[in-house]
Amino acid sequence: MPNEQKAGVLQGTLDLMVLQTVATLGPLHGYAISARIEHVSGGAIQLNMGSLYPGLLRLEQRGFIRAQWDRTETNRRARYYSITAAGRRQLQTEKTEWARMTAIIQAVLKGDAS
Repeated sequence: MPNEQKAGVLQGTLDLMVLQTVATLGPLHGYAISARIEHVSGGAIQLNMGSLYPGLLRLEQRGFIRAQWDRTETNRRARYYSITAAGRRQLQTEKTEWARMTAIIQAVLKGDAS
């Protein structure tokens, strides 16, 4: 996407994207999570590891994901992240809040807000 503008990650959306990714695809290592988000965004979102790994640690500390060491396809050791039951509940909460906020923003942009 050399001529297209890259999107920054909106504050508070990294957790939502990570939780949705591991909920959909199952256990993934950090690089695979980042690659998946980049792929589904059409390259508009490119997470740097300095943003992703602190986010993964925060989600793990909050009990929304768990990490386990395993081997990648290329036989390298990596931490694989999977969603927990608490993470599934949090994902649903965040998706509901995201839908509510985007509806509000769309209404304001259209001038329909009362």
